[in-house]
Amino acid sequence: MINDNVKNKKDISGPMSFWKRYKEKHPNIAQFLVFFLLSNGMTVLQLVLMPVFKSIFAQTSLVSTSFQILQFGTNLDGTPYYVFDYAAGALSVGGGGGLAYFLAVQITIAIAQIINFFAQRSITFKSNSNIWTAAFWYLIAYIIITIGAAAAQGFYKAPIYNLFMNTWEMGAVGETTADVITMIINSAIAFWVFFPIFKIIFKQKPEEQAK
Repeated sequence: MINDNVKNKKDISGPMSFWKRYKEKHPNIAQFLVFFLLSNGMTVLQLVLMPVFKSIFAQTSLVSTSFQILQFGTNLDGTPYYVFDYAAGALSVGGGGGLAYFLAVQITIAIAQIINFFAQRSITFKSNSNIWTAAFWYLIAYIIITIGAAAAQGFYKAPIYNLFMNTWEMGAVGETTADVITMIINSAIAFWVFFPIFKIIFKQKPEEQAK
């Protein structure tokens, strides 16, 4: 029995000991790996939450409420180009999902990013700097990234949904597949932009300066 306990302790301490040595030897790479794992966890969370909120809002009149703001120029076909382009009507009938789709996307992302903030701060960067200062700059970064990701979405969202729903005639399955792909693309954009930002806002300071 004692030998079994000793063996179990060795099994547990082995990987942990290796990880500890690796972190000491390659702190930046180790930090990035933890950031990568947590970010992927947030992506999975978004993929779970998105269909839930989407189905909830799909039952409301918000689907018929157009949400098209921040116009910049025009598309190739001459129609107005909106950063946030959610035309009225369900995606299945050629609409843009309306305000319902916008809210489903943004609430999903907001929940994931709030959790991500605390997880990355405590686990990845082990920051002890002022949390309110960090939260302020995180919010600013979140708003900028959201606008940037929405602007980029204008180039790939419609073609992806059209490909899966119309060209390949996958219907509801195609819509869900397109949802997953667009969410992954959004997460990928946030992933590469947030890491350098986190390096700046999540500092480790001496205890007397952290207050």
